[in-house]
Amino acid sequence: MFKWIFTVLITILLAGCSVQQQEAARPSKTDPVAVPVTQVSADTVKLEFPSDRYPETAQHIKEAIAAGKSPVCTIDREGADHNRELSLKGVPTKKGKDRDEWPMAMCSEGGEGADIKYISPKDNRGAGSWVGHKLEEYKDGTKVEFIIK
Repeated sequence: MFKWIFTVLITILLAGCSVQQQEAARPSKTDPVAVPVTQVSADTVKLEFPSDRYPETAQHIKEAIAAGKSPVCTIDREGADHNRELSLKGVPTKKGKDRDEWPMAMCSEGGEGADIKYISPKDNRGAGSWVGHKLEEYKDGTKVEFIIK
């Protein structure tokens, strides 16, 4: 009986330590560098995109916006696959490169007519994962203004 209680207590203690470590590893909600999303209104946020971390993607976004593409992305996760199909139609693949889209496929502004640039897979996929993670708590229809830092 004592062994069983001891095992249960150790399991609970270890689980608690694991949760504390995960919480400690998360960025502070008050740290503006760690949480680059700023709520502007009920349906609009600003996202500070880290050009030092994903320089090729950041440069592409800057160039596309300078060429007239919108800096605002309206989240539309369900339309992402269709938008990607439309935006990449007729754009051949290149060995060792990804086809980066702006506006992103997850944006209702994406799809046909998106600006496409060949960039490294590491930069493109890292940036996509980073954006997806930062915006995961926001629902479809949220407008996101990208600010390149």
